[in-house]
Amino acid sequence: MAVEDKQTRTWADWLTDRLGRAVIGALLGLPHRWRVAVMGWLGRRVLGPLSGYRRRARENLAYVWPEMDRTERARIADAVLDNVGRVLIENYATAEQIARAKTWHTHGPGLSPAEAALAEGRPILFVSGHFGNYQAARAAMNVRGFSLGGLYRPMNNAYFNEHYVRTIQAVGGPAFARGRRGLASFMRHVKEGGHGALLIDQYYGDGVVVDFLGKPAPTAQSVGDIALKYNALVVPIYARRLDNGLDFDVLLEAPVPHTDPETMTQALMDSLGAQVRERPGQWFWVHRRWKPERQKARAERIAARDA
Repeated sequence: MAVEDKQTRTWADWLTDRLGRAVIGALLGLPHRWRVAVMGWLGRRVLGPLSGYRRRARENLAYVWPEMDRTERARIADAVLDNVGRVLIENYATAEQIARAKTWHTHGPGLSPAEAALAEGRPILFVSGHFGNYQAARAAMNVRGFSLGGLYRPMNNAYFNEHYVRTIQAVGGPAFARGRRGLASFMRHVKEGGHGALLIDQYYGDGVVVDFLGKPAPTAQSVGDIALKYNALVVPIYARRLDNGLDFDVLLEAPVPHTDPETMTQALMDSLGAQVRERPGQWFWVHRRWKPERQKARAERIAARDA
């Protein structure tokens, strides 16, 4: 089933969307520093607990790092929820995000190759995960002459998705919904020398199983497929939140060599994994990243208990 077909328009969806619009609208009336801090607090203290995201973040942390102290897992989970809240409102405050992006330190061994590819008209795939603020990375590159078209997963709530997509488009560059039609359009964009932004850290049942943070993780290998087909430069990119909670250090790592799709996918997951280990509170531990493995582990625990 295409991703677009999974969207719903129920009364609950409508109500959630209206509440979300009201909160976002109210916060956008505040100075940027306040709105980001308030939304971080709401994510940590209200939305995270009510949505079950706090519990899921703690469960994922325990699955990956079972030896970690429970207090430390709770601290990281709170940091994750704070960051998720900040990301949400930052991405709706597009004008402020773009203005601040002009001052962010954008650097790393991948910057010069990306600039060379831009000058040559060579396709570029900028690859990241739900880490820091992934859209801030697009903003940082687009204000520097690039035009990153985003391949995104539509939200299940179709009402909310309508304005969520506008936040992606407002940063600059086209937006493509993940799915058969959207992927075809995205590939045409890359083929013509365009710049693409992809996030590859969510569960993908039909993907290749690679290692992520020490656990088997089904992952889409479309980055390698597209890069090899169109000779696109592949650059891991991360917008890492600074201590002031408002700005970012934008790192472009060395381009991933062209080998085969699975090897390239593993290299990208290794890159992201290193960033997560260094700054665990900035990755979205709220996703169901290891669903089959967790179900298997649960079944094994139950079997052992009942034996």
